[in-house]
Amino acid sequence: MGISHYIKEIGRGKQGARPLDRAQAADLFGQLLDGTVTDLEVGAFCLAMRIKGETPEEMAGFLDATRSRMNLLPRGESTVVVLPSYNGARRLPVLTPLLALLLAQRGLPVLVHGTSTESSRVFITEVLGALGIPVLDTLRPLRRGEAAFAPTELLHPGLKRLLDVRRVVGLRNSSHSLVKLMDPCAGPSVLVGSYTHPEYAASMGAVFELMGSTALLLRGTEGEAVADARRMPQMEGFIQGRRVLLEERRPGTLTDLPGWPSGTDAAATAAYIREVLNEKQRLPASIELQVEHILHLASAS
Repeated sequence: MGISHYIKEIGRGKQGARPLDRAQAADLFGQLLDGTVTDLEVGAFCLAMRIKGETPEEMAGFLDATRSRMNLLPRGESTVVVLPSYNGARRLPVLTPLLALLLAQRGLPVLVHGTSTESSRVFITEVLGALGIPVLDTLRPLRRGEAAFAPTELLHPGLKRLLDVRRVVGLRNSSHSLVKLMDPCAGPSVLVGSYTHPEYAASMGAVFELMGSTALLLRGTEGEAVADARRMPQMEGFIQGRRVLLEERRPGTLTDLPGWPSGTDAAATAAYIREVLNEKQRLPASIELQVEHILHLASAS
């Protein structure tokens, strides 16, 4: 088989590259996941797509290939909230565990999945350990009110290998976008997708529409799926692919956040999260609203 004929289409530069249709994209990405292509072809794909950029149809095909090969979280008793966590903390504390535990407090099962893609950031597992959130070694149904973490390799080892290419070439590739859009659940779910730059809002939203996803989309904190505590971002919902505006963006940035960790230290972040959960510190308004919107989407799924 091989993927050289696909690389010829996508590797002609930003102006000359031709997009693949959904079936072609699924075939291409499936071969990458299966590990049947050479390291040279993997590198060529990563760099070609980095220059060209994925179309929504191509990303839908990549997701089709991933879904058909992935180990899925078994269906449980309730809709699962899915929180991808791949960026970690650079300058701001990683508060994705806070969002997970707030949703669990409201009775929803929550699956956080991810892997560290940069050694210079504080990864979520450093905070999870301090909070007692378990790391799964096998995929099992989640109970109502339970939050758990699944390493990417548990979902699909080939996907983890593609993410790790970044450590070699120093650049993100299509898999880094894919993991923020994929549904790893056999039963109903609410995906929480986040972007770092406004232009990605349109493309990610188009993918959720194509996939018929039930999802929340917002500009997160340094790429994490949790709202920035300092400001109110726009939040869009998707109910089986149908787009609805849930929250308008509000201008302004807060500078005074009581109890806010001064850095990204995992222990300090965990301590802040515990204080918020125990109502010793005020829950940031943006995260409070994000929780309510996710609950609404879960009830509609």
